[in-house]
Amino acid sequence: MAKIVDLQSYRSRQIAERVFGPWKKRFGESYGEQTLLEDLSHATLFRLAQPGDESTAAFYELVMGALDLGPAEKFYYLDKAEQLRIVDLHLFLADQVRYELMRRLGWVKEFAVQKLAFMELIERIDQLKLHNRQDPPKLAETHPDFAHFSELNDLDKESFVRRLLPQALEEFRKKL
Repeated sequence: MAKIVDLQSYRSRQIAERVFGPWKKRFGESYGEQTLLEDLSHATLFRLAQPGDESTAAFYELVMGALDLGPAEKFYYLDKAEQLRIVDLHLFLADQVRYELMRRLGWVKEFAVQKLAFMELIERIDQLKLHNRQDPPKLAETHPDFAHFSELNDLDKESFVRRLLPQALEEFRKKL
């Protein structure tokens, strides 16, 4: 029985290294299979929330590691279906990171997947994307635009929160 536990532990460490090893090099922080959005440091969260090549590469590293597709540099050698899958996961994860950034600012009260590990987000993306559309992030009542937000339908609420990103990044930068 002890060997089974050791094998499971070994497997978990191997998966964590494959998936999060590039992030350890990139961000200088260690993460594992059970890493949640709230486990990210402020600095890492801020870097991942930024639009651009650095965050895209970081998400590709995570997703391709989780799907066992090799390093991010191999992205352009994958077939188009795999590339689309990775881009879809990247955009979904980027949204969740940005909602977490807004939650830490006190702008977003809660969002549907905030208590799920990155690995689970990747494994259950199709189900979670649908759930997110039906249950968009909730703007905090203390946010100055809450009255306007509360009048919107669910699809417009999600778009409204996304449009807050530039302002949220600027506010978060001040807190670093």
